[in-house]
Amino acid sequence: MIVLEFKIKGKTKQYQAIDEAIRTFQFVRNKCLRYWMDGQKVNRAELYRYNTKLRSEFSFVQDLNSHACQASVERCWSSIARFFDNCKKQIPGKKGYPRFKKNTRSVEYKTSGWKLLDPKHIEFTDKKEIGKLKLIGTWDLAFYPQDKIKRVRLVRRADGYYCQFCISVDIKEELPPTHQTIGLDVGLKEFYTDSMGQTEPNPRFYRQGEKRLKFHQRRISRKKKGSTNRKKAINKLGRKHLKISRQREEHAKRLARCVIQSNDFVAYEDLRIRNLVKNHCLAKSINDAGWYQFRKWLEYFGKKMGRVTVAVNPAYTSQICSNCGAVVKKSLSTRTHVCACGCRLDRDENAAINILNRALGTVGHTGTWILDPNTSGDLSSTFVGAILHQQDESLIEESPCL
Repeated sequence: MIVLEFKIKGKTKQYQAIDEAIRTFQFVRNKCLRYWMDGQKVNRAELYRYNTKLRSEFSFVQDLNSHACQASVERCWSSIARFFDNCKKQIPGKKGYPRFKKNTRSVEYKTSGWKLLDPKHIEFTDKKEIGKLKLIGTWDLAFYPQDKIKRVRLVRRADGYYCQFCISVDIKEELPPTHQTIGLDVGLKEFYTDSMGQTEPNPRFYRQGEKRLKFHQRRISRKKKGSTNRKKAINKLGRKHLKISRQREEHAKRLARCVIQSNDFVAYEDLRIRNLVKNHCLAKSINDAGWYQFRKWLEYFGKKMGRVTVAVNPAYTSQICSNCGAVVKKSLSTRTHVCACGCRLDRDENAAINILNRALGTVGHTGTWILDPNTSGDLSSTFVGAILHQQDESLIEESPCL
């Protein structure tokens, strides 16, 4: 499954119709969630029947395409199923009890309610009167059969409206083997340090744009609540946040692609980002680094290009000597690993070597990539130790910028 994204161009009335469709989409989801909370043992089929009741009761719900309403029910049930799954797995901390949405930014259509006129124009045919929209982008939709387009999503962002096409195709890239293995240790001083001693600088996009963000925040606080000028100021702040998030995502994507193309075997840390950001002294820097995005794209490109990626437990990788295996305790401020055996390395490089050795030991024991050279794909954390429960789902995502 890949996602192709276009920016859409339309009239003000059409944008208002999209906003109305998004509000209706949110209304259906929240009503279904309330029905589940109030009911006893409400299952997915009953939510679909309740959606039919909503369409007969509210005219504005009936104006939205029936498949879009079903997609809203599916989003509601997805959050419910995730909550039950977390409870069954007994994950520590909060289990993610479903919440009501108040700022939904997208509406999703299935295979009806829209019509692709040509590769650059799409028309929505339900009673929300969105009408014909122009698609702005470089993707060629004519390359894919229309029956392969399973979902069409309208997304509202700070800089405009976008249309996403979810296409059911698998894209594989055949790359020649490089016979290289690498271990990666992510950090705050350097974005990552590999097992060969090479480092990648941490760009710190949020830190660079923080001064401008504070400026826009001050502008908002000086505007009258509910005024048009305040809405404009909020939009400018949103555009700045959007730019920073895109910079971080593109940086992670670029590095992950380069790492996967250059190595047959990639080992990285299986970090619990949610627990790490509980440290309020480092939370901003950890979120700014974008470790999760980097890991997500490593796993995606690993599957796409037929490389092996392994997530390993990072416990004590900074304390154990990569040369002799002795434990050398050190604080976070100690950046050089010095062992009695004579090994002297940068702390992060020592950790990266330990990560690689630990991953090779695991895979070598199973024989997955050593005994079968034709094996391709991703050995995710669900194989080594299931920490990131949504990892396998993230592999079907395709960036609009690839």
